[in-house]
Amino acid sequence: MEAVHDISADHLEMDTISDILSGEKQLKLSADALRRITECRNYLDRRMEASDEPLYGINTGFGSLYDRRISAQDLGTLQRNLVMSHACGMGEKVPPGIVRLMLLLKIQSLSLGHSGVRPETVERLVEFFNNDILPVVYEQGSLGASGDLAPLAHLSLPLMGLGEVLYKGKITGAGKVLNELGLEPLRLESKEGLALLNGTQFMTAYGVHACLEASAIMKKADITGAISLDAFDGRSEALSEPVHRLRPHPGQIQTAARILRILDGSEIIGRTKTHVQDPYSFRCMPQVHGASKDALAYVLSVIEREINSVTDNPTIFPEQDLIIPAGNFHGQPLALALDHLCLAVAEIASISERRIYRLLSGKRGLPLFLVADPGLNSGFMIPQYTAASIVSQNKQLCTPASVDTIESSQGQEDHVSMGANAAVKALKVIENTWKVLAIELFNAAQALEFRRPARSSPFVESIFDSYRKRVEFVSSDRVMYGDMKESLEFLKDLDADIP
Repeated sequence: MEAVHDISADHLEMDTISDILSGEKQLKLSADALRRITECRNYLDRRMEASDEPLYGINTGFGSLYDRRISAQDLGTLQRNLVMSHACGMGEKVPPGIVRLMLLLKIQSLSLGHSGVRPETVERLVEFFNNDILPVVYEQGSLGASGDLAPLAHLSLPLMGLGEVLYKGKITGAGKVLNELGLEPLRLESKEGLALLNGTQFMTAYGVHACLEASAIMKKADITGAISLDAFDGRSEALSEPVHRLRPHPGQIQTAARILRILDGSEIIGRTKTHVQDPYSFRCMPQVHGASKDALAYVLSVIEREINSVTDNPTIFPEQDLIIPAGNFHGQPLALALDHLCLAVAEIASISERRIYRLLSGKRGLPLFLVADPGLNSGFMIPQYTAASIVSQNKQLCTPASVDTIESSQGQEDHVSMGANAAVKALKVIENTWKVLAIELFNAAQALEFRRPARSSPFVESIFDSYRKRVEFVSSDRVMYGDMKESLEFLKDLDADIP
């Protein structure tokens, strides 16, 4: 029996989303969700039958065309035209996992019962999710203000049998897939196209994925940093609990305690040192890693709030007899948070690259560039170049998207968030940071070999033993890009019971 998640108005948490995606759960609209959707749709139909008042996007044009009235017989055509005309994305295809997230988040938002869509429209989205029919969506096109119009149009086209989908590993015309599954193309009715396109599900899906990846990065950075600290013959006093109690930022306290636990039982960290303190990239890991963890906690709170929000327009309140055009689709909360996430994750890569650099310095008993006979051998000289190049690119990507705005729709949309661009580049920064941490692990494992016969902690040694089964010690120069790739895969796959 397949696992099922009931879509409801209950607060949807990040852990639940991760469980849905990793556990490959099927979705099902709960009775409460169906009731909310149906009551809202029935109210909208009654309201339109009782009055010919202008209702934005329901019987009027869109954006600056809000003053153009649309006849009753053309309301379905209006919504179909909206989806088709707005599917103007370009650039790289959105990764399939993020498209699945977009479907899930759109279903969740519509199910809160303030959007006016029919139950069958939401059910079609559920069918797409459950059958792994993933619309082809493009990265570029959203200003992050009237929702993610272009990306969500590409998400919605296949519901009507238009556009393309990724299905069974192939990109195929959506109409062909619907026909194969015996599904009729959806005929949109009043308000439905607008409800599908207005919303922040593109930004939010990227944000969810980025936060889950960033959480893993923060944990792995503590591990690579701890191994580097031991390999550099570093000191542990700067990790002491009394120091951090005097400056009690949660991430700082957590990081210091975790690195101490990772190194618990190490012969190297516990032995007498001749140097009295370490460079900042080692000594200040609690402060730097910790600040990034605290920043991530803030971003997570914003993303989780957004997951459980209604972000289309206009918003319908059946119980209050209200239909209100407003601005919940504006991505500013996400844009600012995602820019902040870029900074937080980029700093993890930045301090990691500095530790890499220190390990190559030929100090504290380590050979220059971590190789025997330096000069004849270049050793680990160029992996540091690669890390420095990646860190520099991260710095460029950290230019905030949220400070930019370009007027659109004849001035009706005169301030936009650019949150979609913030979302896309946040994921790029995360991908880059994984690579830098992998290079650090590559270097730290090499350096640790030069400390033998002294041993690190049981936790570190267990990781080291597993790592050495995939990446061998570098005794003399060899082609190393394969080792770096293997290090990246090892680090991402690492499922050690992190203290």
